[in-house]
Amino acid sequence: MLYDSYTALHVSVDGGVAHVTIDHPPVNMLDATLVGDLGRFVASVREDRDVRVIVLQSANPEFFLAHVDFSFMEHPEEFGALAALVPGDGTLNPMQSLHLALRSLPQLTIAKLRGRLRGGGNELAMAADLRFAARGETWLSQVESRIGIIPGGGGTQLLTRLVGRARALEVILGGDLYDAATAELYGWINLAVAPGELDEQVDAFARRVAERRPEQIAAAKAAVDGALAGDLAAAFAREGDALAMVYPAPDETVELVRRAVAAGAQSREGELDLEGAIARAGSQAVTA
Repeated sequence: MLYDSYTALHVSVDGGVAHVTIDHPPVNMLDATLVGDLGRFVASVREDRDVRVIVLQSANPEFFLAHVDFSFMEHPEEFGALAALVPGDGTLNPMQSLHLALRSLPQLTIAKLRGRLRGGGNELAMAADLRFAARGETWLSQVESRIGIIPGGGGTQLLTRLVGRARALEVILGGDLYDAATAELYGWINLAVAPGELDEQVDAFARRVAERRPEQIAAAKAAVDGALAGDLAAAFAREGDALAMVYPAPDETVELVRRAVAAGAQSREGELDLEGAIARAGSQAVTA
């Protein structure tokens, strides 16, 4: 199967391992272009028995995935239109549908993390089966509370399954940026390793799993998922009900996002300190 028709992804397959490199300058924003590419890749690779392991990685060492495009706060109809770009039956919102499709692939999925991943970027990484990160070079966050909403791409459900209720509430309501060492301690990621060891460790593990029969991988995932209480699709639906309490957002939240973008959000410089950009935007709103 050919994987050469993408704008924001580069896909190479070797020895049963598909390396999917996200390359969407300047910060790997989850906009319609990137979401569409990811949706088409997930739909295609599901039927590819030559791929047994998928490694998601970034071409940008500063950003794995920034977050969902902030313009969707001002234009929720454009967010809804993403549904045509991702697998799903329309019962979940587009980002939930994408992440559920990724989660339910028969292949083993590994997120190889460097740089920042916030909001929807962190949700996509959590939808992968495994997460390995470069220590000192990886930072994770659910930033949504800082702009007046909550995670809505599956984050409340995926994070709670990884770190437990108390830690999930800390991460979601605090909106702070966590380093890889802390994320490893919380159980958010599988392993934080020295930056120079990340590629070798992930590639060796991926090649080892790729030696298994496809049925083994799919069976292991099905059995392990069966040990978790509750159906993930139903849990995502409950998250969607909760998200409707805060999105579409009120005018003051939309204005905060506008100010944050004006303060640098969604540019390289602003995304390196997104929390600061949002805080400055909030201060401007108070003094205006």
